[in-house]
Amino acid sequence: MSGNRRVVFGSDHAGFALKGELVKAAREAGHQVDDVGPLQDVSVDYPDYARMVSEAVAQGRADLGVLVCGTGIGMSISANKFKGVRAALCRTELEARMARAHNDANVLCLGQRISGPGLARAILDAFLAAGFEGGRHATRVDKIRAQER
Repeated sequence: MSGNRRVVFGSDHAGFALKGELVKAAREAGHQVDDVGPLQDVSVDYPDYARMVSEAVAQGRADLGVLVCGTGIGMSISANKFKGVRAALCRTELEARMARAHNDANVLCLGQRISGPGLARAILDAFLAAGFEGGRHATRVDKIRAQER
């Protein structure tokens, strides 16, 4: 996962511990990390953190975003409401690589109750290392962009 990407992280209380581990891993790999919170393990509403991460990515203040909640589902639904965000809920390294390569996904969503720390780290590594392939996939991503409101 070596690189120099600007990555913004957010979670809710159900993803707080895993987010902390992933933030540490991204920093150790040399990425510029912004953790928008929460900064302590208290009950919070996931749409608030999905908004902060999504806005950072959509406005170009971050290259990629990572959102963690209990399952990743709520975060992915919320993040995909923002124009310019293509959030992918990934359970495997292959899904993470393909989300970046074929869909130009810019926000990774994970579930702390679903993926243990080792698997989550591998998924994050794959997501951060992959790039968009373009080509025939660019036409499809352009169609997704055209559907944004």
